[in-house]
Amino acid sequence: MDPGHPAAGDPAGGDPAAGDPAGGDPAAGDPAGGQDMLVLLQTLQTPWSTRALQQLEEEAWRGFAALDDPRAGLLDLLGSVRGWRWKGSSLETWVTCELERWLQTQPPPGPAQGSPGLKQLQARVLGVLAECPPSLVEPLVSIFQLRDADRSHLLAHVHGLHQEGRFKEAVTLGTRLRLQPELDLEKMSAPLLLQDKVNLVERYVDGFPDLQRRLLALMDSWCQPGLDISVVARRYPQVTSLRLEKLSPRVLSRQVLRLLERYGLDPASCPHAVSQRHLAALRHLCYKRFVEGSMSQESWADHVRGLVGPSPWLQEQLLASQADVAMAARCAQDLSLPEDQLPASVATELRRLRLQERTAEVPSKDTRGQCYQLPIAREDVRFLATWQDLARHEEELLQPGQVVGMDLEWRPSFCPGGRPQASLMQVAVEGRVFLLDLPALSRPAGGRTSQAFSRLVSRLLSDPSITKLGYGMAGDLKSLGASCPALAQAQKQLQGGLDLLWVHRQIRADMPALRVDGAQGTRGLSLLVQQVLGKPLDKTQQLSNWDRRPLREEQLLYAAADAYCLLEVYWALCREPARFQLSGDLARSPRLGHSKRSGAPEPPGPQEASAPPQQVPEVPARAFRVVCDRMLQGLARSLRCLGVDALALGPGEGPRQAAEVARQEGRVILTSGQPYHQLQAQVGAGRCFRVDRSLKAQQQAKAVLRHFNVRVAHADIFSRCQVWLEFLGSEQTSGWLGTWELTPPAACPQASASNPLEAQRDPPPGEACNCDQYLKVPKDLMKQLVWLSGRWEDPGSAGDEAQSEDTQEPGSAPEETPGGCTYDPPCRGLEEADLQLRAPATLSNGTQLQLAGIPTGVLRRPGLQHFYCCVGCGKVFWEGSHLGRVAAQFREVLAAAPGSRHLQVSE
Repeated sequence: MDPGHPAAGDPAGGDPAAGDPAGGDPAAGDPAGGQDMLVLLQTLQTPWSTRALQQLEEEAWRGFAALDDPRAGLLDLLGSVRGWRWKGSSLETWVTCELERWLQTQPPPGPAQGSPGLKQLQARVLGVLAECPPSLVEPLVSIFQLRDADRSHLLAHVHGLHQEGRFKEAVTLGTRLRLQPELDLEKMSAPLLLQDKVNLVERYVDGFPDLQRRLLALMDSWCQPGLDISVVARRYPQVTSLRLEKLSPRVLSRQVLRLLERYGLDPASCPHAVSQRHLAALRHLCYKRFVEGSMSQESWADHVRGLVGPSPWLQEQLLASQADVAMAARCAQDLSLPEDQLPASVATELRRLRLQERTAEVPSKDTRGQCYQLPIAREDVRFLATWQDLARHEEELLQPGQVVGMDLEWRPSFCPGGRPQASLMQVAVEGRVFLLDLPALSRPAGGRTSQAFSRLVSRLLSDPSITKLGYGMAGDLKSLGASCPALAQAQKQLQGGLDLLWVHRQIRADMPALRVDGAQGTRGLSLLVQQVLGKPLDKTQQLSNWDRRPLREEQLLYAAADAYCLLEVYWALCREPARFQLSGDLARSPRLGHSKRSGAPEPPGPQEASAPPQQVPEVPARAFRVVCDRMLQGLARSLRCLGVDALALGPGEGPRQAAEVARQEGRVILTSGQPYHQLQAQVGAGRCFRVDRSLKAQQQAKAVLRHFNVRVAHADIFSRCQVWLEFLGSEQTSGWLGTWELTPPAACPQASASNPLEAQRDPPPGEACNCDQYLKVPKDLMKQLVWLSGRWEDPGSAGDEAQSEDTQEPGSAPEETPGGCTYDPPCRGLEEADLQLRAPATLSNGTQLQLAGIPTGVLRRPGLQHFYCCVGCGKVFWEGSHLGRVAAQFREVLAAAPGSRHLQVSE
């Protein structure tokens, strides 16, 4: 017995028979007289409110001793006080935990273990356990001796909850009583999966490897081709709030792959989910190869063969995903697929292509002159694979005071798991590039070659006199440490590093990204090279198989150019910092790992992302590029309304994908989650901003714009299309957060190089169209297009004479802003060559105009002269009240600009 607390029979406990004046009148709230836990609770209110802890404990223990059965009294207390379960620190919670301590000091009063009375109490407490906070589970289990209770009785209670349709409560109780091995996994977890409560199921199997394997097998079985998830749902008629849209094979496979990585299980145990992942990767690769044209045939075929393997289903899906038979035939030709395995139409087209190639040799267009070219001779690109190679060039690599460019390459991975190991390290010095073969130089760990390599790289990184250039250096050094254990501290060893990604952030990117042979607009390092040196990098070898040896000549030249361009960019920026809106000498820019030198002023360190940087250059809204995490979808939409190029992560995508796309596309990460410091370490200071989730989306947008000094003009509002498109998320090393379906053409226009409507930007990898190009359509022409679509009887009958019948939509009446100017975005007018001669109205790039969303009354509205159609998705806009509302909401962050009328979007 604890000598510091009163117990039963102790005169200090207030026994009336002992003549203690404390005992007495029950009406005065004496717990001994009333023998009621509720009366005890009233007695404890005063010391609880004054935080007199010693008095509180003494009163509580005295009251427990006076009760006939404190356990029954506790149940009465918990059942009578509403809302106690959700209080973080309440008197009821304290009493429960204190009663557990008191019972541990003496035999518990009341019914004994195994008696009918205790079984009744245990049955009552089970209902409390299903809903109580986690902090009370262990105390209640201990107080009511549930660990020694009849498990069949506990299991029967869990089954009863399940039969009543209380699936969440059944799983929660089973988890807290550790009954999982004795319960049916599929029966318990399937209803929660159908309600998109995966987090509850994850907690249910936590700590049980066999249950984790069985859960993944169940989820993987739902990913198999042709499975109708509604058939599964019909087995559980009591599940009313179904979330079947969250259980498509594409979405569910991402959940399975995430759990595979978390549990460390073999991906081969989930073949259907892996196939869905491969299918998403195939669509992405086909887009890169046949639409962008930014991937070589050799690299494409190598990756596709590895993904398809022996799977007939994947091969069928690969061909079916192509936009037309001709593209499917090109795909089969590149993969050398046998004709007898192809659909008849594809096989016929393939034979035609082969015959055409034999009869006429079509010269391929050479685009090398449009891209950055390596300015040094081929013999100055050295491939180092042995310790003798390192020793021969060590002096040249470690020359004090020089500037070097550093980069890494690794084979893209389309399978679950972390980032693959790096395959090649490029180090560029003036006039020469060294390509270090990492597999040969880093293995076996501890060998002579490995030691020589790690020693050389450590000396290079730690020498503060050598300026190390990179683009996204934090991520590259992290990959280097993961590939070479001896260099695990590479990030900490770095001294004198300059990340050009930070410098790129300061450059006022007011020049448009050029396009090369119909390919996508440049981004990331390629965009920086284009802005500074005039030509982008050729990225067709980026997704090569960098593990293959020997490397192809094209790969060697690409790798060398990727590192040497850093030197040329640095020299150009140092020569003319003012030309690129840099505040001063590039040598004074924030550096990674810059050492302190005595007697010299210390250069400014990297800015903390949570505090506004000093003297940040003004950035135009249309040049500002961000990627938002999954919890900031509203912020992404608000920024996009103001002309910002904003991507948003999709379901199942997290910090790794955000960091990847930020590094590759030169975007700023906006996050509201916990991994802020992890993200900042990967992308660098100033490239990651933590958003306050307690703010509304508009307030968040204003905070972001002020922090990065983004200039928003009236013309920027709605300069990007807000229409949502289907999101096809896929974790790719290229940094894409998702891809468009390749069919139908209206969802993904595939413009030829000669097409005047060819969009000057990437197809949006986020959830919105995000296109920033429109065509201006006169009202008379729009009337004719609507009439041709069959929605209007006679375009001539709806002329401006019907002014009295102005049927404006509610809330769309024009509201003049100061200045009274008409909204006039910078776009050209629709010409005859821009339309295909067919109905429905279709642009020459294949985008169908969405005329069904235009109310007839808008076409009769007086004063309305023009409509604006999005080149990317075909949505039609006109002057209305939307722009005025946005301008009013963001008035304090808008740059001074003439007033304008307001833009309305077709619903």
